Amino acid sequence: MSLTAPAHPLYLVDASMYVFRAWHSMPVESFRDADGWPTNAVHGFARFLLDLLERERPRHIAVAFDEALDSCFRNALYPAYKANREPAPAELKRQFAYCKALCVALGLPVLAHREYEADDLIGSALVRARGDGFRGVIVSADKDLSQLLRAGDEQWDFARGQRWGEAGVKARQGVHAHQVADYLALCGDAVDNIPGVPGVGSKTAAVLLGHFGSLDGLLERIDEVAFLRLRGAATVAARLREHREQALLYRRLSTIDCGAPLADATPPFERAVPDGATLASFADAVGFGPMTRRRLESVAGTDAATVARG
Repeated sequence: MSLTAPAHPLYLVDASMYVFRAWHSMPVESFRDADGWPTNAVHGFARFLLDLLERERPRHIAVAFDEALDSCFRNALYPAYKANREPAPAELKRQFAYCKALCVALGLPVLAHREYEADDLIGSALVRARGDGFRGVIVSADKDLSQLLRAGDEQWDFARGQRWGEAGVKARQGVHAHQVADYLALCGDAVDNIPGVPGVGSKTAAVLLGHFGSLDGLLERIDEVAFLRLRGAATVAARLREHREQALLYRRLSTIDCGAPLADATPPFERAVPDGATLASFADAVGFGPMTRRRLESVAGTDAATVARG
């Protein structure tokens, strides 16, 4: 493939976001498997996934799952990382396994690792695929993933129908895509239990990065901070000196690791022929209704024909 040819889209799906969303939004009582376990998240995730496949008909796609909820390498660096989150209940863990199985039956490459988060797997897949002439379409509303965007890439908040590229990150987050990890290191990220530098809020962090360009540039020129037109500038400078090492650690936690192992799923992440028999058995096991079954059959049939044509 020529690198001068138009870049093909590689869809990178942050599956866990959509599984969690369905888990919280769909009634548990209405969806059960043959053993009586809840399947509400499976039903919601399946609807999302079918919407995506029917709308985009992607030939190149990878679906990333979080399996490093308490075993990520970041926990070794900072034990408090995501310690504010409750462990996933058994009912939800079982549904994650179902959702992965659905992807496999549909012929979709799956990314998962015990030491790396879905963000790391998405970043690693994107970086490796770029060399083969692909551009990324990251299907997620997670702001952290915006740091991966480069020219030609897109992030897609599927639920809200919003898309943006590298140039659109600043309007949404106050900093450029390549500054997102530095920004989170400074002002913190409550979702991941990263405290940030005390006294540095989101606006201050954006001003500092706008002036110095990066966390490294800021730390090299801390003496200049006190003279900025910034409320409490002298105090901010003192806090930065005091928490220098913590800020560097927080950036390590906030930076997506694009060197994660991808196991058997490798570029170009082509879709395989769906397994119709497995899909039918799966639909029976989780209690899919007639409409979802028809949609699965339609998608599987169309995708099988597409894969066969190459």
